Amino acid sequence: MSESYGDHPDQYGDLRTPPGEGPHPVAVLIHGGSWRSQYRSDMLNDTAEDLTARGFATWNVEYRCPDQHDWAATTSDVAAAISHVSSLPNVDLDRIAVIGHSAGGQLAMRAVADNPGDIAVAVTLAGVLDLIEADSRAVDDGSVSNALGGRYTDIPDVYHQSSPRQRLPMGVDLIVACATEDDLLPMSRDYAAAAARAGDSVDYIEGEGDHFAVVDPGTQIWKDIVGALDRRLRG
Repeated sequence: MSESYGDHPDQYGDLRTPPGEGPHPVAVLIHGGSWRSQYRSDMLNDTAEDLTARGFATWNVEYRCPDQHDWAATTSDVAAAISHVSSLPNVDLDRIAVIGHSAGGQLAMRAVADNPGDIAVAVTLAGVLDLIEADSRAVDDGSVSNALGGRYTDIPDVYHQSSPRQRLPMGVDLIVACATEDDLLPMSRDYAAAAARAGDSVDYIEGEGDHFAVVDPGTQIWKDIVGALDRRLRG
């Protein structure tokens, strides 16, 4: 079921609910794609369907991307989509997970850092977690500076506000996962270790696969991620 959380055509999410009596734990899914509008929320449809089959409601959200709008629009859309969970039917507001993949991992962590509220667990899957480092490395052909509107040296305050690595501690439970063949693996390792040092409760998960293994229901690393999510939300 599609539902709008704003007036723009890209401000919507797809809600899936499992059978049976609720309220159900709910996972907010934030897709990646280098913060570019050609990539859409359907990237996480299989992920959402698998979670729903396992008893989670899922809210797979779309948002305005900065290549057609601006960074502020993207950031505010993700925040609004998460806030909209309180309006969804038959979900347990005490068991909310925010899950982001790749660029969506950055957006998820930034949104939770801005407003931890009632979030029970924040999950980053192969996330771009240190925007300052990513900009210095020109990760993905400069997608970070293109999204934020400038290099770190030009707009350091925007980078510090937006970069999950610079926002620790988060103050919520964290699941950090990345596959061993992913170029972003060192970033996930560093983020998980830094979060733990800062006092956050962290499950760090690493396993075989590429950048998309962490959202592929057929992989072992995905099963490990779901196991950690189960423990955090369902005990």
